[in-house]
Amino acid sequence: MKTVQQILNTKPVQIFSVTENSSVLEALQLMMEKNVSALLILEGQKLQGIFTERDYARKIILYGKSSAGTPIKEVMTPDPITVLPTDSIDLCMQIMTDKHIRHLPVMLENQVLGMISIGDVVKFIIADQKQTISQLENYISS
Repeated sequence: MKTVQQILNTKPVQIFSVTENSSVLEALQLMMEKNVSALLILEGQKLQGIFTERDYARKIILYGKSSAGTPIKEVMTPDPITVLPTDSIDLCMQIMTDKHIRHLPVMLENQVLGMISIGDVVKFIIADQKQTISQLENYISS
């Protein structure tokens, strides 16, 4: 069984976050700078929520709110669904599909270890399948 930890092991250890009182504009600037489509909302080490491009499109643009004048806490998704490093990649795919979400914070004992995206999951699965195919080809040809 392939696990979330195996995906985390392929990524740099980086957690991009803002606080609840950060403006949406500050969050968007960080997202652009880091080339990510989601940020965690942390108060100290405590996960408060997640803010994604989808949140921006649905909660700022559609309601005509100001990015500079709106704090993240008004538009973030509070209490996001999280996974453990020991959870299977299959479980992550199921959650992402069923809940229509693209990002899952990875937690262990109330500590954020990282975040995985649907892109991370797909990339990992493709690499794993390529490795399996290569091993089978080597087995067959030997």
